[in-house]
Amino acid sequence: MYRFLLTPRWWGINVFVLLAIPFCVFMGSWQLSRFEARVQDHRTASARAASDRREAARPVAELLPVDKRTSGRQATATGRYGKQLLVPDRELDGRSGYYVLTLLRTGSGKALPVVRGWLPGKADPAKAPSPPAGEVTVTGALQASETPGDNGVGAQGGLPAGQTGAISAASLVNLVPYDVYDAWITLGEGDSGMKAVPATAPANTGLDLKAFQNLGYTGEWFVFAGFVVFMWFRLVRREVEYARDAELGLLPDSDQGQDQEHATV
Repeated sequence: MYRFLLTPRWWGINVFVLLAIPFCVFMGSWQLSRFEARVQDHRTASARAASDRREAARPVAELLPVDKRTSGRQATATGRYGKQLLVPDRELDGRSGYYVLTLLRTGSGKALPVVRGWLPGKADPAKAPSPPAGEVTVTGALQASETPGDNGVGAQGGLPAGQTGAISAASLVNLVPYDVYDAWITLGEGDSGMKAVPATAPANTGLDLKAFQNLGYTGEWFVFAGFVVFMWFRLVRREVEYARDAELGLLPDSDQGQDQEHATV
């Protein structure tokens, strides 16, 4: 009754099933490993953030370029505040507002973007406190340059003068007349009564949408594997029932003729 499994057509079906199942399991396992890696990165980043707050600040030049290891570390720099910009449409504690970003001109000739704090409402230069005059030393969490469109960073253009959508060297170099560090820091305590902006985790280390997409893909691949097995058993069962009905003469004449022709072949 199961001799049909040895026909060329079923050989093709069986080979497909034998290849599809391990492939689906492999892809599901790989997606699961990606999710577990992101979870581990998130735990490591959280533990590092707590450790970074206790570590002594280091000169910003010693922590560049910014990567997963140095992002969030306490950095310090000395210089004089220069041009001030506002970064609109930034949320903090569920409220919409804007960052007050001031360029700190250091002795190296480059300027370090410093987020001095956050204010609620629409970006308004009149409400943004002026930076301290004279030479200052700032300390804050080191952050990588932002990419427009990622993690809530605005990608809109045509902003009013004195505003920038992203805190990045690529964006700021067109707004200030001096070189800019490819990094920025956010002060641990808001300046001039502003609210401090907390440091963000390095890219691809948080439990973000991508992480849960990996988890969703894991389930999908295992479901595909189960579906392949289910369909194989369903096709086998249909063939067995068809063969049994043919032996009992329960098939219509047209089907019996086709069955005899199939048997002859």
